[in-house]
This record gives sequence, C-alpha cells and structure tokens, in this order.
Amino acid sequence: MNQSQETAFKTLQFYATASYPCSYLDGRTARSQVATPAHLIDATGYSVLMRNGFRRSGLFYYRPHCDHCQACLSLRLPVADFKADRSQKRAWFQHAHLKATVSSLTFLPEHFALYQRYQQARHPGGGMDADDVAQYQDFLMDSHVDSLLVEFREPSPDNAPGVLKMVSIIDQLDDGMSAVYTFYDPEPGRSYGTYSVLWQIKRAQACGLKYLYLGYWVAQSQKMSYKSRFRPFEIFTGQQWHAVADRTDIARLMDEDFTR
Repeated sequence: MNQSQETAFKTLQFYATASYPCSYLDGRTARSQVATPAHLIDATGYSVLMRNGFRRSGLFYYRPHCDHCQACLSLRLPVADFKADRSQKRAWFQHAHLKATVSSLTFLPEHFALYQRYQQARHPGGGMDADDVAQYQDFLMDSHVDSLLVEFREPSPDNAPGVLKMVSIIDQLDDGMSAVYTFYDPEPGRSYGTYSVLWQIKRAQACGLKYLYLGYWVAQSQKMSYKSRFRPFEIFTGQQWHAVADRTDIARLMDEDFTR
C-alpha cells in the first residue's frame, strides 16, 4: 500500500452492524464491518478496501464480521492464469454471438423489467424479488466509484437494439475489476451467468489488469459453488490473499485464521 492509498484508508471509520439473518446459511446470523463515510470513498480508497476483503452494494461498503463463523471468503481470479474448463468453453461458444455494449450506469425501464423477471424466477421469496424502482437504483445505480453497465443483446440484422438477454454491473479498480451484479433472462438451458464471468475475465485481460474480484464465496452454499469453478483463484483470509489449489487448502487456511 503506497502513501496515497494509506492516507485514503486512514480517513475512513469502521463500525460493526447488529446481527441479522445470514443470507447464505440457513439458521445462522451474520454481522458486517462497514466503512464510512461513503462520500469519502473514491476509486483509490475503494481499491484498497477491495484488497482487504470488502465489497460494495450501492453506497454501502462492507465485509463479513461474524462472531463465530468465517464461511464467507472474498474470492478473486488472477486473470492471466485462468484456464477455462470444458463446460465454460461450451458456455462461451453458446453465447459468444451476443452483442456487448459498455456504458455508464443508466436506468432504463427495460433493464428493470429484466431484473424483476430474473429475481422472481431465480430468487423467489428472497426479498429482492419485490424490489421497486427506488430499491433497484439504490442497489445498482448508486455509485461513487468508477462503475460500468454492460448490456448483452441478441444481434439485430437492421442494427436496431436486439433482444436484451443480460446486464452486468462492473466496478473498475486500480488492480482489476469487481463483478458487482449480473442479472439475465431466466430461460432454461442457458449459461448466461458463466458467460458473464468469462466476458469479464477477457475484459480484464484486454485492459492489462491482474484480477477479477467475484465477491464472497461460501463453500457450503450451493448457489455460490459456480465461483470456485473458475480456476485458479485466491481467497482472502488471515488478512492476506492465498492461492488455492483444492478444498484442503481452504480448510487449512480457515483454521489458521480462526486460531489467530
């Protein structure tokens, strides 16, 4: 961490939230450590926070701070070393025809309609399936950092906008990119989620960046399992990043962190 980054980090204050129901493991409670004030967190400060295991949701910057659980692990991919497996290669070829358009964060009713369909089909009863426009904007359109919106559409023969299939929100960091959120058409037999990560890996590679940050991974959570299929990856534990070869490494690193 250089001097300007240290200065940016030291201007922030941190507090722990009260306990709330865990989103990933049934029957457990969770707490978060939150960085404030949000208006002082610029692109430089955010990059430092990301390297220290934080994450952004709207203007809320947080990392897990649970009393007796360390299941949530921040995960990132060293993009230069990434090797696609067979299923990932199939996902790429299945959707490589989609036209990607990169823009600044912009609210469009078409995007929100897709977001609603996605939440209602993929996460029914999770709370976000009832989000209104204001909640959607707070979650995905509010940002004080360098954020991008990527549309993925079916190609159109007359150059008119094709059918919208997926939207990704991405933050740009000084050492990589952060996959904030992706939502897509919940039609069966598709691999849009996998394709979005592959697209972001290629984007980071093309920009000469080192990492793609994929947020938190919970080994016991089925809905998080896709993240560990992108290899090699690193996890943040013990206040530093560690390369992971297999689940034995993860168990060892978590045990070491918990006993410190």
